[in-house]
Amino acid sequence: MVTTNGTVDNDGLIIACGGRFIKKLPGIERAITPCEGIGAAVQIRDGVKALKNGTIALGFAGNPNEPTAMRGGPIFEFLFALDTQLRREGRRDQIKLVFFNPMSNPGNRLGETAVKRLLAEMKKRDIATHLGHKLSGFEADRVKTEGGDIQADLIIFMPGLTGNTWFDNTDLPRSPGGLLKADANCRVEGREYIYVAGDAGSFPGPDWMPKQAHMADLQAEAAAENLLAELDGRIPNKTFKVELLCIVDSLDAGMLIRRTEKGSLSLPALGVMHNAKAFFESWYLRRFH
Repeated sequence: MVTTNGTVDNDGLIIACGGRFIKKLPGIERAITPCEGIGAAVQIRDGVKALKNGTIALGFAGNPNEPTAMRGGPIFEFLFALDTQLRREGRRDQIKLVFFNPMSNPGNRLGETAVKRLLAEMKKRDIATHLGHKLSGFEADRVKTEGGDIQADLIIFMPGLTGNTWFDNTDLPRSPGGLLKADANCRVEGREYIYVAGDAGSFPGPDWMPKQAHMADLQAEAAAENLLAELDGRIPNKTFKVELLCIVDSLDAGMLIRRTEKGSLSLPALGVMHNAKAFFESWYLRRFH
């Protein structure tokens, strides 16, 4: 447990509580944030099922004070998977899909080639785009931006991330974006025996460092090893590899994207990658069965 003066009253602590979505835009309660849990997923499922004709708008944004504190990958998957599902159901002609983002080059952290592939895939699937305009709010039937409104019957939106509210009750060091400030060993700066992994932390590294489960895994391994070393009186010196790795799935194919500090790789959508992602999911979850 972290006390109000930022000390730990037990042997050690690894903070892995995730981040908190920024919910400051007016009317944001009108949008569904898919990563908020099962309830949000049910809302999306029921909303899509009930929609006979109209528009679904999907987008994401970031934390202006923390370039890495965003999660856009799931929105790309929702876009392409919804397109595939609606075509299978014979409803795609009745339902328009629109992707919106305040950046003109959304997903640039994935690498230039990956962005081009994603935008080309949207064009191929007749998914409209509304890019490069700052968001100003939401209403029941629209997304409001400085570049005009997007009429929408269902809005799926992933806001940027910031720190959890309980951080405010400690004096743990914070980044400009509100996350816990960590060093290259995942240790909270200036604190003994306190480490952080995943979305809760702000780590040194390139501005494309992702907020995704794979990155959290790598950070958690380093944090655990370093905490054990520190408890044993040794110097914690384990660092983590910075790697963006994902398969943007569309129910019948997947686009492999990988980026490291040595370079990036982006493959076109391939059927085998959908199967690979399904296999990896089952392999990853086996430890929890």
